[in-house]
Amino acid sequence: MDVNGTVAEGFEPVRDAFVTNFEALGERGAAIAVYRDGHKVVDLWGGTRDVDGDAPWERGTAQIVRSATKGVAAAVPLMLAERGKLDLDAPVGEYWPEFKARGKERALVRHVLNHRAGLPYLDHPLTPQEALNPSRGPEAVAAQAPVWEPGTDHGYHPLTYGWMLDELVRRVTGQWTGEWIASEIAGPLGLDLWLGLPPAQAARVGRAGRTEAPEPSGGLRLRPKRSVTEAYDDPSSLTRRAFAAITPFPDQNDPAYRAAALPATNGIATAVGLARFYASLIGEVDGVRLFTPETAESARAEESAGPDRTLVVNTRFGLGYMLHGSASPLLGPGSFGHPGRGGPLGFADPATGIAFGYVTNGFRKTVTADPRAQALVRAVRAAVAG
Repeated sequence: MDVNGTVAEGFEPVRDAFVTNFEALGERGAAIAVYRDGHKVVDLWGGTRDVDGDAPWERGTAQIVRSATKGVAAAVPLMLAERGKLDLDAPVGEYWPEFKARGKERALVRHVLNHRAGLPYLDHPLTPQEALNPSRGPEAVAAQAPVWEPGTDHGYHPLTYGWMLDELVRRVTGQWTGEWIASEIAGPLGLDLWLGLPPAQAARVGRAGRTEAPEPSGGLRLRPKRSVTEAYDDPSSLTRRAFAAITPFPDQNDPAYRAAALPATNGIATAVGLARFYASLIGEVDGVRLFTPETAESARAEESAGPDRTLVVNTRFGLGYMLHGSASPLLGPGSFGHPGRGGPLGFADPATGIAFGYVTNGFRKTVTADPRAQALVRAVRAAVAG
């Protein structure tokens, strides 16, 4: 396998694992980047740019990162809170009065970030065309009744998370989340990372494999499931309805979808862009640091833990970030980040100074712990342990 790029001394196991992903795990095209203490120590890419093509993946090839977008988007309300513009313990309705309808008066901004808002799905899913309208998702969530009393339980909000976050950011700043990321995060750090892909960058993004979302139907059954796979296969389950809040699921290779900005699911980045972003949450990168140490600590402080009403398995969340655990193993107990369904992963580990970004064009059926990403995480762990 022809793999390009560099690894610093001691990180050779990461290159070996990356090659093995192609040889043994069917990787088609991918890249991985790792920073340590603000400096790049791994920058590798290989395979084909498009999942269905022969053109090589090049330095700077970008890819859609699905729910790994959530970790980038989560930085926006936390930075606004740090600047005194957003109170995480205030009711969402204080900033967004229309949200208070149908029993959501006591839902806090914090509940949006820690997946305790009780709004994992929509009774009336949006069409792909409706989802491209940035106002339509927030309107639908505002009209939705919660499944549980906000704050009393947790369950992953695959798509509604993004609409709630986006509208809060707009109400506070007058900008959509993608605009704020471009000016306050990607710009200062020089990131190849976008929420709302500019036309000038479209040629850099590879074609990804497709995964169709299920059609929702019937009434909601809340009986326990043995596995997320069984729950996902049940058209009436909370799990399946949550992932089908847009039905049918958009074609992620559609230029209109890539140009839209859905903070839960359609960010686009290079592996270096994703890793560099996380490096800036835990330290300086070329003089830029996004989070104060206090904000980084609050981001990774456990807010939700235990059985997840959407993902069925036990999950752990901080403020907008998944935390290290059995459902989504990261580098260690203090790691925080976010996977993308079927492969992508970004995270930071303050204890070791490691920041990690992995992107791929070959999406799998995995939800939070893809075998290819996990092989790379294990290799980074081995490299750090020496």
